[in-house]
This record gives sequence, structure tokens and C-alpha cells, in this order.
Amino acid sequence: MNLATSAECFPITVLPHVSALYQAYLGLGGVANNAAAAAWYGAGLEGGAFSGSWMGQPVAGGKDLVRLAAELDRQARSFGAGVRTFENIARLQSGARAVVTGQQVGLLGGPLLVLEKAATAIVRAREATARTGIAHVPVFWLATEDHDLAEVDQIGLLTKTTVETLRAGLTSGGAPVGGVQLGSEMEAVLAQAEELLGWAPLAGLLRECYAPGQTLGSAFGQWMTRLFADHGLIVMDGSTREFHALGAMALRSAIENAGPLEEKLIARSAELEANGFHAQVKVADGKSLLFLIRDVEGVKQRVSLRRSGNGWKAGHTLYTTAELLGILDAEPERLSPNALLRPVFQDTILPVAAYVGGPAEIAYWAQSAVVYARMLGAVTPVLPRLTATLLEPAIAAIMDKDEVQLPDALTSADDLAMRLGARTMPIELKRRLSATGNALETELDALMAYLAGMDASLGRAAGVSGSKMRYQMNRLRRLAARAEVEKKDSLRKHAAAIALNLFPDGHPQERVIAGAWYLARYEGLIERLIDAAKGMCGGHAIIRL
Repeated sequence: MNLATSAECFPITVLPHVSALYQAYLGLGGVANNAAAAAWYGAGLEGGAFSGSWMGQPVAGGKDLVRLAAELDRQARSFGAGVRTFENIARLQSGARAVVTGQQVGLLGGPLLVLEKAATAIVRAREATARTGIAHVPVFWLATEDHDLAEVDQIGLLTKTTVETLRAGLTSGGAPVGGVQLGSEMEAVLAQAEELLGWAPLAGLLRECYAPGQTLGSAFGQWMTRLFADHGLIVMDGSTREFHALGAMALRSAIENAGPLEEKLIARSAELEANGFHAQVKVADGKSLLFLIRDVEGVKQRVSLRRSGNGWKAGHTLYTTAELLGILDAEPERLSPNALLRPVFQDTILPVAAYVGGPAEIAYWAQSAVVYARMLGAVTPVLPRLTATLLEPAIAAIMDKDEVQLPDALTSADDLAMRLGARTMPIELKRRLSATGNALETELDALMAYLAGMDASLGRAAGVSGSKMRYQMNRLRRLAARAEVEKKDSLRKHAAAIALNLFPDGHPQERVIAGAWYLARYEGLIERLIDAAKGMCGGHAIIRL
């Protein structure tokens, strides 16, 4: 199906659980909070996240472009890259800058937001190239070093009535997820995906990428590389020995300056809390910015490194600082950055002009800023990704008929059905409920004030009784709305369809439903997302398909 071109925009706060820090980053908090956030996010964002002030700023990383390009070229070949990707790698070697984004290497390409991130990085790179005259290229960083396998071994595909969660049942023993090998268990997952995708041609690409023998990292890398081949997206697995050697400065600094970094991070956490925010990543005494990859009976495990006295501890094993530095020199890939160090690590390897992140990533950037300051001397600008809900024609028709807007839809099916029932009540019933409710409020307020003037305890008792009366009035409204829902079964069906498609399992669509589900149904979706990223409104977009 080809796509139309209309899009709508709502404030980002229509989404649930948007952190106060992210709102302040966007300039949507109070004056003091906005000012504090602006200081934490660095000079590269003067004028706001959408101002483009980051373009043309100096970059700190990417000191060995020849080695960088050689390893990117090797990986691009293994991912089946097209000519435009190799052209962009050549541009990097010649001095281009990178606009970077990234994501965990999820099953079957991960959720819709993965596509939104890549589209945003592509658009920001093009804009920066046009504005500054300096070549910028998009890079997608595969978060292959994470070790939470359960989080990535699942993906949601829609049926008519539910979200079908597919799981492969992969095991890792605590190893980084990118190296987890796919086996025969993928056949059942791919067969189920093919059926849910309606045997669309895209299912063939999924089979090629997620074939047994691949790893989660290589499968995801091939998927993204081939989807965005026409746009030259460089997909990068930073877990290799070569990339860790290129980023060794950040890893070494995390070892040698662990104490001062811990102090800075704890101070930043206290500063965040003093301004009414919370720290995204908890920093505790002795906790470092590093994990150690170790071999346990032939299984690689990623274990948190903690400072212990004058040395270090990974699990029950003790290391001296000299021993860790020796590992870094001989096997740099065994030292793995945590969430706060990873941005600095990747910006040491690449000449990063800006990073494109989601709300949670941007929130913890305020903490990473102190690591940037210590290691690179400046904070790399972080830019918001496109955030959008895709509205399919059938669902759009239902919403238009029932006069439902996005803020109404971000709730449970039952709650939405009750709202629809309240809207469709007869005019006379609405009038009587409204008149009765208004009269009750007026008379209750007057009565409680009078009783409170007579006796304080009598006033308190009246307050309790008044609350009960208000509750019963609201219950009467709900009963009337439910009666309408029971009379008109279509309202419940409409509410269920809207909630399932826009707010599945109580989460925004982009975080739950596989990007592959929409790609299989709508030709030209990637171009459409790129167009939406060009005109980002600063809020949450509705894209009508």
C-alpha cells in the first residue's frame, strides 16, 4: 500500500511517563529547570534542541580515521551493504562527521522506534551537510555489549485482537547479547512472523537476516544495513577488538580516574535531585563505569567491575589496576562501557557531531555530561529522535467517526469505551446529569461552609459525607455511560481496536510493535518516516498511512 503525506503533531506530554528532565531539556519545564538543563547539555544546544546550533561545532573523537574506515568497511561487507554506505565510509575517512544513533539488537529488527531513530539520524546528517558545507554521515551503533537478553528476545506483532509477542527462547549465560547465536529455535519464530505478516515479501528478508548461524548482532546489522541501503546508513558493531582499541582512551580513563569520576557523578546526581529531577542511572560508592568480559567454563560473561580497596572486583575475582590496564592493552574488547560511559566511548572512536536519542537516553545524558567533560573536554550535543504513532486507514476511520484524538486514545480499552459511551448519551440525559451535578456542588459547598461555621467537627463530618455524595454522583455518570456502551456494542469494539493499535498493552505503539509489521504492510514507509523527521514539530507526530 502506498502512503499519503498528512501528519499531525501533539505535545510530547501526551505520552505517559515523559520525565521532567526530558521536558526541561525541551524547554517545557519551569524557568529554573530549563536553565539547569541547558547548562547540563552543553553549549552545542544553545537556542534549543531544534535550533541547529550544534552544526559546525568542533568534534573531539575520530583520531584514526584510516583504521576506523577499515573496520567499518569490513563490517559493512559482512552486513551486505550497498554502494552508498561504502561512499559514506569513504567520506568519514576523508574527514566527514558522524550523526550517530543506536539501539539494542532486538529480535526481528526491534520495535518501530528503531526505524524512527535511523530516519532522524539520516535527516540530521543531510541538514548539517547542507548548512555547513562539511560532509556529515549517519551511523547506527549496535548496542551489542548489553547483556539483558530477556529484554531483546521478544517482539510484538499485531493480530486483529491482541499483540502477539514472539520469543525465541535464546540463552546466553550472561554473555553480551550481540554474540548470542541463533539456532533452530528461529524456525518457529520466523514461521509465526511470516503468518502474522501475511507472507509479505519482507518476510523473506527477515529469514535471510535472522537465519540460524547468525548472531543477534549480525542479524540486526544486516537488517538495518539493507533496509536503509538507499540512504547510506553505516551500521556499526562497536564490540570488536579493533573498535575497542580505537576507544581505549575512554576505557583507560575510566580505570585511572575512577575515583574522581565517581565523585563527579555522585555530585551530579545530587544536583539533579536538588532541582527536582531523578538520576536515570544510579551511581553508588565503588561502582565503576565498566564491565569485564570474562570466560567462565567456556561461556563469556559480562560482569560489573567495582572498586574494592586499592583494586577492583568482578564477581568474586580481584584485579589490580595494573592487571586491568594489562587486559586493556592485550584484549581491549574485554572491557565494556556502561550506559554512562558508552556515549563517550563511541565519541572517542567516531568524529561525532551529534547523537540522536530517545527521551530516556537524553535524560541520562545529563549524567554522562560530567564524563564527557573529564575525558573529551566538551559535551557532544544530543538531539531528540522522531517520535510518532502510525495511524492505519481503518483505525483512522474509526477515530474520525467517534471523534477520538490521540490524547483520548492513550488509555485502556475499557476507559476509552466509557468515554465514548459518555459522548453518545442522549442530549437530555447529558443535560440532566450536568444540571444535577452542578446543583449538588453548589448546595454542598454552601452547606459545608455553613456547618463548618457552626462547629469544626461538624464541618469535618460534612466534608466526609460530601465526598461520598460526589462519589455517588460520579458513579451515576459512569453507570449511564456504561449503559450506552452495553446498548451499542460497536463502541466497545471501536475502543478495543483503537487502544490495541495506538496504545498496546498500555505502552506507546512505537515501543511495542515491530517496525517490520508496518514495513510489510506499507510500501515507502522508510521514506515517509524520513519526511516526518524533516519536519519534526518538537512533539509527538501522528502519521496517517
